Amino acid sequence: MDSEKTIPLERREDDPLRFGIHGVKSDIIESHPLESSYRSAKLSQEEIKKKILAYTYGAAFPMKMELDRHILSKFQRPAGAIPSSFVGLEAFTGSMESFGFEDYLNDPRESESVRPVDLHHATEVRLGLSKGPPGPSFM
Repeated sequence: MDSEKTIPLERREDDPLRFGIHGVKSDIIESHPLESSYRSAKLSQEEIKKKILAYTYGAAFPMKMELDRHILSKFQRPAGAIPSSFVGLEAFTGSMESFGFEDYLNDPRESESVRPVDLHHATEVRLGLSKGPPGPSFM
């Protein structure tokens, strides 16, 4: 009886007014040929590290580390002007010692062409009520 009184929520996977026109090329091709080899090498290094830790400290230690990584990746600020920095995750994974492009080419979020984030839509995406990225990043 309650289902007759409710109106089903219409959702669109692609909203061209919010996120721009969808391109098929980005779904087919990665941004650079070396990107796939970099990802696969990084995954194989992580698997080797997990095996070494399992042989050294026991099978529970890599599982505990994976649980800690999962907890630290979920901890973030609400959508707004200050983005989440994930300092705990960076310290845990050791990525604070790496020197990425954002360290010498500036953070893309600080660009003049960045649109402000729609806080309502970002919260809906975070709660699973809406689909798509929290907000468009560049004009």
